[in-house]
Amino acid sequence: MNASASVPTSAESLRTALGGLLDGLPPKQATAAVDRLIASYRGQTPTDAPVLRDRSDVAAYAAYRMPATFEAVRSALDALADAAPRWSPGSHVDVGGGTGAATWAVDATWDGPRGTTVLDWAEPALALGKELAAASPSQVLRTAEWRRAVIGAGLVLPEADLVTVSYVLGELTPEARRAVVAEAARAGQAVVLVEPGTPEGYLRIREARDQLIAAGLKVAAPCPHDGTCPIEVGQDWCHFSARVSRSSLHRKVKGGSLPYEDEKFSYVAATRFPVEPAPSRITRRPQIRKGLVLLDLCGPQGEGLTRATVTKRHGDLYKAARDADWGREWPPATP
Repeated sequence: MNASASVPTSAESLRTALGGLLDGLPPKQATAAVDRLIASYRGQTPTDAPVLRDRSDVAAYAAYRMPATFEAVRSALDALADAAPRWSPGSHVDVGGGTGAATWAVDATWDGPRGTTVLDWAEPALALGKELAAASPSQVLRTAEWRRAVIGAGLVLPEADLVTVSYVLGELTPEARRAVVAEAARAGQAVVLVEPGTPEGYLRIREARDQLIAAGLKVAAPCPHDGTCPIEVGQDWCHFSARVSRSSLHRKVKGGSLPYEDEKFSYVAATRFPVEPAPSRITRRPQIRKGLVLLDLCGPQGEGLTRATVTKRHGDLYKAARDADWGREWPPATP
């Protein structure tokens, strides 16, 4: 069962759990750790070693990245839930899960009992993730297993209903990246991969998407089809946006004063069970003009990228277009 109504509670619980992380950590040390993590996040320091090295790194990362990662992964999971409304995962493995943002996002998306395993290179990340989960009101989070594993070639995953790999592929060598995606495809009934919404992040997702399809999985989201991506490489990239509420702790670590920010991300969700992909997907922020709305769409295989103009003459569809969000399906599903 989709548990979208619980999302604000989950997000607030996460912010509360993050609240005391930076107490006692010198501001300069936190800033230095954040700067290094930003470079890694943007793909400037590819590595096959853990990015999070010690408690200060992990605390800075959790304050800096967990709220944004949570919202991006939750958006991708919402799209999967929309494509498979009668399915929910009874087991979940989070590969390279760090402090557990994706695990919190899964818990915000589906109700019910679930066995969860978080795998990561870095013991400090696992320890802090377990600490944060212990402060959650969710029994699923409190009972999750946190296990050290080398994320790369040779990784062996337990079979699971859902495998998530978020903001990890960019840390791996190409060979390790392909190995991790292959193992996720073998072990998972559903696989959700999330990367930064940069041209490089999109290319990693595009390559992984092809690999998942070759392994026999079907794309559930964001694509309306399993065919070749219609975007011309180098001309554009597929990415989406999630709104992130910024706590005072978040603003302190990242700088700035706005109460929110927009997290850009690329993703693919694929499954081994039947799904109902969106008829078309809104690929850019809708442009609202006087009396009309312009929607950039990715449509069914063979249709490619199109632009729809929805005017007042379209009645209820025009009202829906004015309320439509970047990344949602189009036309909207009927109740």
